[in-house]
Amino acid sequence: MHHSFHFFSLKDKLTLSYNLKIMNAQIAHLPPLDNFIQLSNYNINEFREKGHTLVHEVLTKEEINAYRPVIVGAADRYNTEKRKLADRDTYGKAFLQIMNLWQVDEDVKTFVLSKRLAKIAADLMGVENVRIYHDQALFKEPGGGPTPWHQDQYYWPIDTRNTVTLWMPLVDIDVDMGMLTFASRSDRDGAVFNTEISDESESAFDDYVKQKGFEITRAQTMQAGDATWHRGFTIHNAPGNNSDKMREVMTVIYVADGARITPYKNDWQKNDHHKWLMGKPIGGLIDSELNPKVL
Repeated sequence: MHHSFHFFSLKDKLTLSYNLKIMNAQIAHLPPLDNFIQLSNYNINEFREKGHTLVHEVLTKEEINAYRPVIVGAADRYNTEKRKLADRDTYGKAFLQIMNLWQVDEDVKTFVLSKRLAKIAADLMGVENVRIYHDQALFKEPGGGPTPWHQDQYYWPIDTRNTVTLWMPLVDIDVDMGMLTFASRSDRDGAVFNTEISDESESAFDDYVKQKGFEITRAQTMQAGDATWHRGFTIHNAPGNNSDKMREVMTVIYVADGARITPYKNDWQKNDHHKWLMGKPIGGLIDSELNPKVL
């Protein structure tokens, strides 16, 4: 009996250690996000008509739970903002932003270069393929201020309207945490003002949005793994974060494959040309190593 008991306990030990290995491997192994999901016609039509749309459950609960610690961890490691909220300007108070995490973290790269996300971007824009412009973690701290009205594409030296930003909360959020808010159909006139994001741009855009009578649209709540998608010229803002939780959001900006680099309209575009497009020739294709084709 003694021997068989010993034999079983060893076998149990081996089974246990094998099971633990499997569990750890599963935790370590991120789910690939390369299967496509079918977008509803509602989303495609809304995006084309209004310049933005909200898609539910882009990632499942299990998937967002696997990716959240990866993105939060990387954002934490590469965050350079050390000042207290009170010591920052309006833009600094709006959020912590950490860019191009896919370049420094293999696990974040799996998320940013995932085919599922890229295919949604391509389907919304009605194009065959997309390239990455850059990614951006946008973490609005508890007590963080509002994000003023702005247009993303004001900063980009890109020759096409076919750009889209994915904005995905990693935690469940409501309006009180800083929900993304859109001026519907505001993407049609390209860059409206020649000003960067600031208190001044906020009031100028506010007047413009009222004068044009754009419908202001925002979700009341979003679940972690839901995502909004908006065109680069869609005017948008976000209220402050009045909760006691960090509003953790990951964004990826896509451009239609075949887009080209335009001459600078401002210093920001000059900076972007060097930072995100690796200074490739003006007039040339957006196809640097930092702008991989995803599909």
